[in-house]
Amino acid sequence: MFKSFFPNPKIFFTSVVVYAAICAIIWYGFNEEIGRFLGFDLSSSKPVIGLGHFVTDSFLLFYLYYFFCTTLFAVFWFKVSNHPWRWWSIVGSTFILFSTYFSVQISVAINNWRRPFFDLVQAALKDPESQSSENTTSAVSEETISSISSELFDLIIIFSEIAFLAIFMFVITRFFISHFIFRWRTAMNDYYTARWEQVRHIEGASQRIQEDTMRFAGIMESLGVSIVDAVMTLFAFLPVLWTLSEYVRVLPIVGEIAYPLFVASLVWSIFGTGLLALVGIKLPGLEFKNQRVEAAFRKELVYGEDDTSRAQPPTLKELFANVRKNYFRLYFNYMYFNIARMMYLQADNIFVYVLLIPTIAAGAITFGLLQQILTAFNQVSNSFQYLVNSWTTIVELLSVYKRLTSFEAAIRHEPLPGLDAVTT
Repeated sequence: MFKSFFPNPKIFFTSVVVYAAICAIIWYGFNEEIGRFLGFDLSSSKPVIGLGHFVTDSFLLFYLYYFFCTTLFAVFWFKVSNHPWRWWSIVGSTFILFSTYFSVQISVAINNWRRPFFDLVQAALKDPESQSSENTTSAVSEETISSISSELFDLIIIFSEIAFLAIFMFVITRFFISHFIFRWRTAMNDYYTARWEQVRHIEGASQRIQEDTMRFAGIMESLGVSIVDAVMTLFAFLPVLWTLSEYVRVLPIVGEIAYPLFVASLVWSIFGTGLLALVGIKLPGLEFKNQRVEAAFRKELVYGEDDTSRAQPPTLKELFANVRKNYFRLYFNYMYFNIARMMYLQADNIFVYVLLIPTIAAGAITFGLLQQILTAFNQVSNSFQYLVNSWTTIVELLSVYKRLTSFEAAIRHEPLPGLDAVTT
């Protein structure tokens, strides 16, 4: 699955983690010094509203730093390994990481836009001078209305600019990822078909090469993008949430703690992830067994097309009974899993509002600041809840992974793992 597309996967992915950690430490520890050395001014911390957010000195420095680090990493692996898919697996991955991070920064830019826009809405709604009387409108109120209208229109135009950039990045990123994933499937297909004699004896071998590689590629497209987006969102919004925590001093029941929004999002998300992982722990094995009994039933039907002695009613009845039994077990396990999942997600919709009740009641924040906090908290919370939101897809991926590992074992002349070791 990975060896076909990435050079020496174990060493490669270990080097990715270690190298990324080193680069991140250097960036967060010495970015100001690097910026001064290169002539960038990083002193301004005030957020820029609009497209200027992406061309500040701090962003320009990050672009250069990312390009330098990824180029250095790619050159190293190009020298070490002459893997046929290295351009797609290495260079393609760096582009996906950058485009995903840039897309997340678009969300940050929109969140920065929320505060002035909704503060202006709040000011307009409560400003008596902006309300015209029933008979006449004073010159002052007309001037105020005109000024607020002009500012609102300007902010709407700024939002439109950011939104069009978001659409462009979404389309480009998804288009590239689709090609990236299909190249990965092509690499797996070439790898397995070249070793067909070694794996053809495995139950459902043809299905695993055609269908499972297709499913693996499709799941990786959605799941892989989601996890990269979740990680990048954390990097982008954690500093935002950390800063916004200054406006919230007290939490219900807990009282006053340091950085309450950050701590609350972390605790709540870990609780949800642990809960869903515990409740859904049986699902991967059931999904794998489900694929196995379905394959056995389908295989007998296929044999029956050419051999009249196969696919007899008693045999088919027994095989379908296994299908039925496993599906009913799967339905039962998904029932209590979905109960726990939906209860948690519904509670998550109001959790941040519960946290903000003392702050809202005290009138300590404006409407625009409230919108910023809600968005930033939800972004961070959803990123931490990656397993909660993707658990069903992860279960499907694990079941496909289990089936494909049988191919890996056969190619390495090792005993077949798990249920594949059982003679059918």
